[in-house]
Amino acid sequence: MLIDSHCHLASHRFDALELPALLERAHAAGVGRLVTLATSLNDLEANLIIARDPFVHACIGIHPCDVHHAPDDAVEHIAQHVNDDRVCAIGETGLDYYHPAPEGWDEAAFRERQRAFLHRHFELAVDCGLNVVIHTRDQSGHQSFDDALAIYQEYSGKARAVFHCFIGTWENARRVLDLGGLVSFGGVATFKNARGIRETVTACPAGSFMLETDAPYLAPEPHRGKRNEPSFVRITANSIATHRGESEEQLLAHTGAAAEGFFRFRSGGN
Repeated sequence: MLIDSHCHLASHRFDALELPALLERAHAAGVGRLVTLATSLNDLEANLIIARDPFVHACIGIHPCDVHHAPDDAVEHIAQHVNDDRVCAIGETGLDYYHPAPEGWDEAAFRERQRAFLHRHFELAVDCGLNVVIHTRDQSGHQSFDDALAIYQEYSGKARAVFHCFIGTWENARRVLDLGGLVSFGGVATFKNARGIRETVTACPAGSFMLETDAPYLAPEPHRGKRNEPSFVRITANSIATHRGESEEQLLAHTGAAAEGFFRFRSGGN
């Protein structure tokens, strides 16, 4: 099954009135399920409303770039929704060392709050039996990845994690897989200058990764620089299948199975 394992349908870049057409285009492209992710308490309810459609499932969490806005008990607010059958995982959470600390925060304190929130997301995931969707991003190097992986290691065996929009090396992907986690690849894998990412996705064993759009961000070629949408996951799938020397049917079988095994999907979808 073709699954967009990561998109943001409550983004301000998607007008609520266009969502039916957006979902219809995804249907037409053969997408069988969508996972839309909350990034703050402010958009949690909007994502749950969108996930009333049986084609759509929701993850709930606090994005690392939003931890300074979130109250200290934000994860407790999220916990109130974990038994909702629309909720399929915890996230998007993680560590972002790319963006500078917001006004009134120094870098060390902001990063420490991100790490504390990531721990709380994992603790919630362990308690409720869900898995965790992780974001990492750096200006250079991979310190946020290293720090997030170290935190994941504390909970491995109790909850699984996917490192979404993965752009790292095969060596770093293998570190995730060795803990029982997954990685996920999006439109960046189709970029002409993304040779390293294609080497990683080619090296990953079948069943170890998922497909995503991260819509409305990071549209694949030939739409690079434009608004992304879930139907474009088909383009990414085709590109990755070609580079891996697989048929698209083979790729969708194992990436779909990986998503089905990671998320708590209710019955529905195509």
